[in-house]
Amino acid sequence: MSAETPAAGDRLEIHTAAGPRAFSVELVDTEATRGQGLMFRTQMATDHGMLFDFRREEPVYFWMKNTYLPLDMVFIRADGTIRSIAKDTTPLSEAPIGSGGPVRYVLEVVAGTAARLGVAPGDRVVHARIRPAP
Repeated sequence: MSAETPAAGDRLEIHTAAGPRAFSVELVDTEATRGQGLMFRTQMATDHGMLFDFRREEPVYFWMKNTYLPLDMVFIRADGTIRSIAKDTTPLSEAPIGSGGPVRYVLEVVAGTAARLGVAPGDRVVHARIRPAP
């Protein structure tokens, strides 16, 4: 995978008040891949994202070190509901960006995507890895 061409990924949907929004996502679920994330990428399609799986629910923090693209970070609970969204993050910043509470997943998408698609806290994320609450 190059800095310019992300690998094709799994399908993920966010169920918003306006209807489902589909993305192709790269799954990162190891310490090494989580550490790399979207660093050094200079472009990403608006229907693409990166889904981080931390394998358990806990507060998480991200930064934008070596990340050239402004991003929206969607913080997702283990049951697939969105806890919070960090919108339009600052490229190359080392300031911590927190989840605001326990989450299992984080979806990174191009900045402006959450506003453009009406993605909001409480919306449900559907992906093969995410098991909704009974």
